[in-house]
Amino acid sequence: MATSQLKTAAAVKESVYAWEGKDKSGKTVRGELRAGGEAIVNVTLRRQGVMVTKVKKKVHRSGKKITDKDISMFTRQLATMMKAGVPLLQSFDIVGKGHGNPSMSKLILDLRNDIETGTSLNNAFRKYPLYFDPLFCNLVGAGEQAGILEDLLTRLAVYKEKTIAIKAKIKSALMYPISILAIAFIVTAIIMIWVVPAFKSVFQSFGANLPAPTLIVMGISEFFVAWWWMIFGSIFGVLYFFFQAWQRSLKVQRFMDITLLKIPVFGDVIRKATIARWTRTLATMFAAGVPLVEALDSVGGAAGNAVYYDATRKIQNEVSTGTSLTTAMQNANVFPNMVTQMVQIGEESGSLDAMLGKVADFFEEEVDEAVGALASLMEPLIMVILGVLIGGLVIAMYLPIFKLGSVV
Repeated sequence: MATSQLKTAAAVKESVYAWEGKDKSGKTVRGELRAGGEAIVNVTLRRQGVMVTKVKKKVHRSGKKITDKDISMFTRQLATMMKAGVPLLQSFDIVGKGHGNPSMSKLILDLRNDIETGTSLNNAFRKYPLYFDPLFCNLVGAGEQAGILEDLLTRLAVYKEKTIAIKAKIKSALMYPISILAIAFIVTAIIMIWVVPAFKSVFQSFGANLPAPTLIVMGISEFFVAWWWMIFGSIFGVLYFFFQAWQRSLKVQRFMDITLLKIPVFGDVIRKATIARWTRTLATMFAAGVPLVEALDSVGGAAGNAVYYDATRKIQNEVSTGTSLTTAMQNANVFPNMVTQMVQIGEESGSLDAMLGKVADFFEEEVDEAVGALASLMEPLIMVILGVLIGGLVIAMYLPIFKLGSVV
């Protein structure tokens, strides 16, 4: 019987209720409460000495997807509130109600309710692994145990902000040429399907032999007109299944991680960004007092590349058997000499976290400079490609007109 009642209670869906009432001194007070119904809200508030005058169920608007930027902003705001001496539950209230994304507001209020019932902050975060990874939860747990939660939240905020910034730079470096070339393909397809056939009908009235470039362009145009649905369908189908496989298949992810590091110019930028994330993560974990072997668990996944994930597992195994971090990193053979030398200095001087932070700063600056150089290099290169492509089509279609003019 008791078990049945517990199951029934657990099955009750809780909602957020906005309430208004008067406290013992007659002052009007307002707030929000998560409960299984209005009756529970009334009972709970009466126990707190509040005479309820109004209760209304809140309807949460479906918000946007929660992004890494939302989590980073939440971490920064929570750290700032705690440093200012604002109590934890009140900090959650302020941050949650002031957030622009309803989905993020709901997540924050859910976390607040978990903490209010006695759950530790670390365990509350662990209930939402989609938004809070093991690194985040481990650092929060270390901060709670050591009594330096606000300091570690600040470190986490800095770490997340820098990681997001470096990811954004890599994406902008890769997406700019891809988007320009995609637009070039669409423009070319439009010319082939609608513009070239109009020229074709004009050329047929000439009754003369057409130049070879014109015949080639017209042949391609005929193929586009006849099979445009297959061309676009195949391209979008291949891209869709490729990205689905990239997200879901570990083999495809591993293959792409290895391939991306080998791409000329872009590969070097990706490698520097990966090393920056790797060293930044390890510096943050080590500074929080997490043991080195345990910290390496989170570092491998945070690097975001299968090559460095495998290298981290190898480093972790060697360090756990007594090998120094410097020697283990040298044996992995994926880090430049500068990185291993800085780590060696950090180990010998007892300031490993500071040295790893300096390495991360250096490689983040290297990524900034490389992305800037790539942008300045890609612009003229893309202009040349577009000029040759579009200009070649225009010249090919006007050659017969030039030829006719010279004959006349």
